[in-house]
Amino acid sequence: MGALPKYKRSHSKQGRKRAHHHLDELQLVTCDNCGEQRLPHTVCKSCGYYKGEQVIQTRQKTKV
Repeated sequence: MGALPKYKRSHSKQGRKRAHHHLDELQLVTCDNCGEQRLPHTVCKSCGYYKGEQVIQTRQKTKV
């Protein structure tokens, strides 16, 4: 059998437990190559550069 609580958790203790269950705002930085916003320490999705080097090939958008 699984572990079960012996007593009901009060509303205040329940709220204190949930106090850290919120989403944090994303910390974005500007890409040095193309100027787009990206997550830090990740490859830029729009140009494929990371730390001044092209790491991945990105598809070019075609004008129709």
